Amino acid sequence: MKAAIVTIGDEILIGQIVDTNSAFIAKALDDIGFQIVEMISISDTEKAISETMNRYQNQVDLVVMTGGLGPTKDDVTKKTFCSYFNDVLISDSEVLKHVTALIEDFYKRKITQMNIDQALVPSKATVLFNKVGTAPGMLMKHEQTFFVSLPGVPYEMKYLVSEVLIPYLEQSFEPSYNIHQTLITHGVGESLLAERIADWENDLPSYVHLAYLPSPRMVKLRLSISGKDKVFLEDAIREQVEKLLPLIKDCLIGLNENETIFKVVSDLLKENNLTIACAESCTGGQIAKLLNEIPGASAYFQGGVVAYATQSKIDVLGVSENTINKNSVVSEQVALEMALGAKRLFKSDLAIATTGNAGPSKGDSDVEVGTVCLALVSKFGEKTFTFNFGQPREKVIDSAVNKAFEIIREEIIKNNS
Repeated sequence: MKAAIVTIGDEILIGQIVDTNSAFIAKALDDIGFQIVEMISISDTEKAISETMNRYQNQVDLVVMTGGLGPTKDDVTKKTFCSYFNDVLISDSEVLKHVTALIEDFYKRKITQMNIDQALVPSKATVLFNKVGTAPGMLMKHEQTFFVSLPGVPYEMKYLVSEVLIPYLEQSFEPSYNIHQTLITHGVGESLLAERIADWENDLPSYVHLAYLPSPRMVKLRLSISGKDKVFLEDAIREQVEKLLPLIKDCLIGLNENETIFKVVSDLLKENNLTIACAESCTGGQIAKLLNEIPGASAYFQGGVVAYATQSKIDVLGVSENTINKNSVVSEQVALEMALGAKRLFKSDLAIATTGNAGPSKGDSDVEVGTVCLALVSKFGEKTFTFNFGQPREKVIDSAVNKAFEIIREEIIKNNS
């Protein structure tokens, strides 16, 4: 089963809003076995919409379009559907009743002709009733292709997809399955990881597909397989995962699509009844934010200090002015005293600290731009590190944060295994 997703609206094309609808629709369709062959955004014009419908006709089984169903004159999707299907608009009594109640009873204002026109739908359409908004969805079929039109308002689209469209499609199409297994690795670059698993990858069956999904200091390996025999598909994926695991066991942090190094560290801290604090300079509070945003953080996160200015490192964290003058504010010695200060202030089991030149220009240190020093202190000892993460500034900060969590993870695993 093949599907295409189309978002309609000039506001997307000019970058005024970010299209999140496509991702939601794609995930929902993938879950019931559709292969998404394309996602595109088009202008809210009859010409663009009709040309897109012609393009996909009989090339895919399903086209889901979102946007262009509002009450204003620039929303022309319903009119275009009528032209494409040689149909006319009629008023749907159930939709009109719902729109009237919403406007007059909920919003407490008189209904207008523009609101009444929201109940107009092509006479041949299957109406997708929208309980959470005024614009109904529409479903129509021409030859081998279903065309679906949904409102662009995200919460309305999500309701219609989850509660109306997906159940309809599950009844209309023969069951099919897309099975994915994502393995999360950390601390090994994409090219090195590819070299390590090359022989395994070369032996993959043609029906199992591998994708590398890299991000700063993390690479996801996604295995995918599609078909109608769910048991066979699951067994095939499981077999390949079992062969892959020994090759990446030292850098594997999880088998969950949503697993992150931050969640892994959070779990390790809780499992081992450890508390942590942080002292940050160049990372500007990002470590504290990530420690804090995971539910249950109060069990392990004691607090943090963003000591960005040199003087604040001295006044708040107790870093020695002599240490700064002797070694530079970006140094392992200063990072260590920052970590010790945080551990002392918050009475934590562990403390992590960062100081560096994220760029683009040098601050109070002459060290090379991109240099970051980290320190970790715990009851097991003191560790310091120096890295150069290059440029741009955003890369330096992201890399430093990820490296900090990697260091914390390794420390806990090493001393609590």
